[in-house]
Amino acid sequence: MAVSSPMESTVKALLSPGKGILAADESLPTIAKRFKALDIVSTEEQRRAYREMLFTTAGLGEYISGTILFDETIRQSSTAGIPLREVLASQGIIPGIKVDKGTVALPAFPEENVTEGLDGLRERLAGYRELGARFTKWRAVIAIGAHIPTRACTQANARALAHFAAFSQEAGLVPIVEPEVLMNGSHSLTRAEEIASALFKDVFDALIEHRVVLEHMLLKTSMIVSGSKCPEQAEDSEVAETTLRCLRRGVPAAVPGIVFLSGGQEDEVATRRLNAIYQAGPAPWTLSFSFGRALQATSLRLWKGSSVNVPAAQEALLHRARCNSAAVQGRYSARMEHAQV
Repeated sequence: MAVSSPMESTVKALLSPGKGILAADESLPTIAKRFKALDIVSTEEQRRAYREMLFTTAGLGEYISGTILFDETIRQSSTAGIPLREVLASQGIIPGIKVDKGTVALPAFPEENVTEGLDGLRERLAGYRELGARFTKWRAVIAIGAHIPTRACTQANARALAHFAAFSQEAGLVPIVEPEVLMNGSHSLTRAEEIASALFKDVFDALIEHRVVLEHMLLKTSMIVSGSKCPEQAEDSEVAETTLRCLRRGVPAAVPGIVFLSGGQEDEVATRRLNAIYQAGPAPWTLSFSFGRALQATSLRLWKGSSVNVPAAQEALLHRARCNSAAVQGRYSARMEHAQV
């Protein structure tokens, strides 16, 4: 009997039936912005307390298979002195790490960005593996406008994603490759599909060229949706059909799983569309979720930086995780939003 490699085992665990991935890897500026909206001061201790609140939610491991951490978080400990990565592991949740360093302007291409962070990545990956990380994530951001994205932009980001994935697999870590088409703008659903299709081609051409083992990675990407300012918003069923059509055309069946990001969609909208995508199947990959705001938003709003609010905030997180778990099994319904636990 063949013995599974560590990366194969990690992929299988991350894609456990009915489970998804919690994205808790907000950068310092991003989490500071979200805290500020609720009058929470973004200190290291407040950020630690917030992540501890999330990770100690009883029963979270029933619905969450892995959590993407930020560099600061993977080094922090709970109030009891237990490293937060071990707090997650105690629930059967695999710790992962965001390794990109954010976006910078793409020279000579106004309004377009490329993600950086490849310098010193091999050494950083070795350090993260020592800290207990078993998977990694790198995000590329593609905006849609009248004359963008350009091929130069998609190819530059595709190459960076491929380098990241190759470095990760060299270190024995499963890469989550995240090309995100932003929903900001007035573009139509058709235009979003056109851009995503071209992007997937560039990304997988680069991954194959850089000898990335497709069976040892996950794809994290956007649902194909109308631009947030588009006057005609697609129905959930249309989003589902378009998303699956685009993915079937551009993502090799060798990729074991695709996890969707929420991309700024409201909590219930993201869950509803996730359910619609599952029901529009079948698909050659395991489909799941890797949500940040769509899992955390209500929980953060209830927490407000106070330990008194921890029980209510944790229940809100568990509720959203439970709803999304049902969605990736095609069993979500609006009634679940009001069901008593």
